[in-house]
Amino acid sequence: MFVGHFAIGFGAKRWAPKTSVGTLMFAALLADLLVFVFVAVGIEHISIRPGITRVNALNLYDFAWSHSLVMDVVWGALLAAAYWLTRRYGRGAWVLFAAVLSHWVLDWASHRPDMPLAPGFHRYYGLGLYNSPLGLLIVEGGLWVIGIILYLRATHTRGFAGHLVLWTFIVVFTALWLLSFNGEPPPSVHVLVTVDLILFPIVFGWAYWIDRLRQPDETSAQV
Repeated sequence: MFVGHFAIGFGAKRWAPKTSVGTLMFAALLADLLVFVFVAVGIEHISIRPGITRVNALNLYDFAWSHSLVMDVVWGALLAAAYWLTRRYGRGAWVLFAAVLSHWVLDWASHRPDMPLAPGFHRYYGLGLYNSPLGLLIVEGGLWVIGIILYLRATHTRGFAGHLVLWTFIVVFTALWLLSFNGEPPPSVHVLVTVDLILFPIVFGWAYWIDRLRQPDETSAQV
């Protein structure tokens, strides 16, 4: 998924109002950040195989260290522990752990059966929404809308800039998500990894910027 993971970052603000949506977005996208780092350094391997699914041309044949269920539990626990040690905000730590784990669940729904349970465990799972563009549009689009609504209800803007920065983010990434439905494969794995490793800091920085321009509603802060 693409904006489905963003939706988790936005929506999680409802349950962790003291945690920046930038940090929540980092948790929800951590597995994808790790896979591109691991591919770049040779720990994991992916290839481009046009037609492998109707929407996504990536053959994710070796990415268990970043995307398996067991390792997502490990990465989530490490992130939650680091956050608790630095912020002493227990609810935020638990929500970050859940956000990291949500990545496996959403990918299990969207991927073909390529989602591993653990490194070295050669059974794979996936419901294959990438083979149903309409189904993916409904499910992921629904998550995206719900995540945005939850964030809007959990926060309020400090001024016009808070609206502008948030809605520009939403429009830009909604457009990129819709463009991804054309099924056009990336030119190479190297280009894909390079573009994504540039894009991730932009996403996280933009999300932190959004959250600095908004503040939690009192009802959200009392959850």
